Amino acid sequence: MKSWLVSIQKLAPSDRMAMYALLESHFQGITWDAFQVDLERKNWALLLKDETTNALKGFSTMMLSQTTFLGEQISVIYSGDTIVDPSAWSSTTLPRAWIAAVNFLRQQYAENRLYWLFICSGFRTYRFLPIFWQEFYPRYDAATPVHVTNLTASLAQEYYGNFYQAETGIVRFQNPQILRDGLIEIPSGRETNPHVQFFTEKNPGYQLGDELVCLTEIKYDNLTSAGRRMWEAESALSIVS
Repeated sequence: MKSWLVSIQKLAPSDRMAMYALLESHFQGITWDAFQVDLERKNWALLLKDETTNALKGFSTMMLSQTTFLGEQISVIYSGDTIVDPSAWSSTTLPRAWIAAVNFLRQQYAENRLYWLFICSGFRTYRFLPIFWQEFYPRYDAATPVHVTNLTASLAQEYYGNFYQAETGIVRFQNPQILRDGLIEIPSGRETNPHVQFFTEKNPGYQLGDELVCLTEIKYDNLTSAGRRMWEAESALSIVS
């Protein structure tokens, strides 16, 4: 597959329609208007396309911004809608392209610490954390440090407003997106995985579209060996800004 990092303003109408169609085919509760509103809150879209057919196989939206926490200026990447078609699940294009995109974007605020805040209603998305990052929260094998709890709450409250529940660490939208049958179920044998177990316990309403708020710091030293392979791998990422 090939990958493109496109500023939201430069997204072609055909790409918007393909993104919506892919998202709607995997989630219930998707509407064109809500999709457009969420898209306009972001500033970048990462597109994954089949090299032969140019068909959209996956995408992720993101917003890069600066904020101040406890007197320190930091950069934050907020992840939005993210989906990869099952036919491309075996590909490593998404993590390679995502890390390449982040390394490109972080040049705008190179002096700041960079955090990734994202929400997930599916265990597959949550599993990206232990695969690629050493330190992330929340997690089953370590309590979340107080400063991380406070930072997460501050960022989530700022971005998600009243949809964020600080006491549970959950974002509950008024009109949630719910994975369709065949995608939301946990495959037999995976339910005993400690990360999957933790996700379902921490987010018991995931089947109703509840989203677990997660945070990690994006830096090379925080990557697992798999993450470092993605970081160091060449990625033919095209930039359209």
